Amino acid sequence: MRLTLDLTPTLLRSAGVKNHLYYWSRALAATRGDHAMDYYPFANPPDSLDHDSGVESGIPNWRLFLVAAMNLPALHPFAQAVVPGMDVLHGSPQLRIAPRTRILTSHIHDLTCWLMPEFHTIANVKAAHQMAENVWRRAQGLIAVSSSAKNDAVRLLGLNPARIEVIYHGVPEQFFSTEPARVRDRPYVLNVGTIEPRKNIDRLLDAWKSLPSDVLDAFDLVIAGPAGWKSEATLARLKTGQRSVRYLGYVDEQNLAALTAGATAHAYPSLYEGFGFPLAQAMACGTASVTSNVSSMPEVAAGSALLVDPQSVEELRCALLKLLTSDALRQELGAIGKAHARKYYRWDAVARQSWRFFERI
Repeated sequence: MRLTLDLTPTLLRSAGVKNHLYYWSRALAATRGDHAMDYYPFANPPDSLDHDSGVESGIPNWRLFLVAAMNLPALHPFAQAVVPGMDVLHGSPQLRIAPRTRILTSHIHDLTCWLMPEFHTIANVKAAHQMAENVWRRAQGLIAVSSSAKNDAVRLLGLNPARIEVIYHGVPEQFFSTEPARVRDRPYVLNVGTIEPRKNIDRLLDAWKSLPSDVLDAFDLVIAGPAGWKSEATLARLKTGQRSVRYLGYVDEQNLAALTAGATAHAYPSLYEGFGFPLAQAMACGTASVTSNVSSMPEVAAGSALLVDPQSVEELRCALLKLLTSDALRQELGAIGKAHARKYYRWDAVARQSWRFFERI
């Protein structure tokens, strides 16, 4: 079998999908056996992972122009001509019109453009609907990154659940092996993610400032992530110097594992996630979390986190206080999370399950 992966998101400044493709493509290559692998469009996996930049920032972006051109209906015959010999084409969210191939597959990462269109630009919502119509509906097989994402796709788009297999994301090995270490001056609660409205940072800041004074004297809230869409107001707040809050900006992959393992606890009150990489990474490190009781987060956490209504500042405050004042609870939840991540969130296991999916399709 010849599998062709659409790597378009690795050319862009992005986070979750880029993370997935970077590690997944390498894990697939390492476990492919007799299968062949190609990459679309005219690309190989990047040598390193940097969410804060894209290939287009370092080399001529002719590949991006080609991708845009091949997504135009008038130039679709060109796309068809330059990708011969594929058995399976696995499309990314950037693929709007897929070239004809024996088998078309794709990932369902999330349904935010349907559930929360206010958190996206009009152009992004339109593009997501085009991709769903031209790729998801045509595909012989789809991979959903959680049962939550699968259920959303079936409920909102009427997709046949028999065509959708749930295969979780993986976590890089350094998160499983990095020992907890003090990487800040004081103990800290960590939040990781792009600064954008869906990540709910402002309610986290509100909950944090309402904690008792002795807790604020003992712990920092450390927020790590690049600026995203509609982030100006939240960034301005982060940079005003709120008591015991530290904003690090983007943290590269090499340092993120140590930062996560060194945290006393992890806070991830996102309003919606198809999967939620930072939550799974905290679990791999054995770091207990407070996270949301919506979408995929209870599924991914699998009993290893305190769950809260992400719209409730009071619930978030109470959960943070409960976790920070109980060593035993943090140890219990951290151990549950680490065991679950070792069993379900290893990239080599994800790759083997993915190859079985492609073989079956």
